[in-house]
Amino acid sequence: MTGASGVLGQAVVPRLEQAGHEVRGTSRRPRPGWVKADLATGEGLAEAVTGMDAVVHLASATTRYNKAGEVDVAGTRRLAAAAERAGVGHFVYISIVGIDRIPISYYRAKLAAEKVLQAGPVPWSILRATQFPQLVDERFLPLASRLGVLVADPGIAVQLVDPRDVADRIAALLAAGPSRRVENLGGPAVQTSEEIVRSWLRATGKRRPVLSLRLPGKTARAMRGGLLTTPDQPTGTRTWQGYLAERYGPVRDSQA
Repeated sequence: MTGASGVLGQAVVPRLEQAGHEVRGTSRRPRPGWVKADLATGEGLAEAVTGMDAVVHLASATTRYNKAGEVDVAGTRRLAAAAERAGVGHFVYISIVGIDRIPISYYRAKLAAEKVLQAGPVPWSILRATQFPQLVDERFLPLASRLGVLVADPGIAVQLVDPRDVADRIAALLAAGPSRRVENLGGPAVQTSEEIVRSWLRATGKRRPVLSLRLPGKTARAMRGGLLTTPDQPTGTRTWQGYLAERYGPVRDSQA
């Protein structure tokens, strides 16, 4: 499994072990019991997949978007080639809802990685997930709040999905075998970005004014078209409000 130490990986590893799978994690840095492997160079990939029945590919250049071509596209091609040589029977790839319609360079790289698998000989399943609560809570909103005012486009809808729900679906995909299909998984509720911001402020007790503003540009226009969400069923079960309560406890007063 690539990306085993990431937000999703930390949910997937115990879920697959619970299902009786032997999980072999990979990391670019040495870790006890894991294989040191690097998608960008190909180092260690052959060792990582040897003797494995399936590959679960979670790793992505999420903190280095300028490396997406090298890591997500070329790295996926290297990993798929290693899996083919090792006789792996199922390649599960985690992607993102909306990558085929939202004009972001990182999304184009993810879409190209999907096409690598679809054109290859290793049987595959692709699961596109919506955004994780942790991404919003730990990265986007803290960064945005440094400006003193939080800007929210009320026309942009999101459908946050808990990594544990994604892990459950990955376990089901492995149990079912290769589907050669692209499927979508979203969270149980669609909310506007303004609702997400205000509930985060209430949960964290932060005091920031919220400016409702229609954001310019093609990307924002695509997002206002609902492309970050999916009507597909089934959905996850854990809500954004549940995540906030789990992390921050009872809601505190806020001037948001």
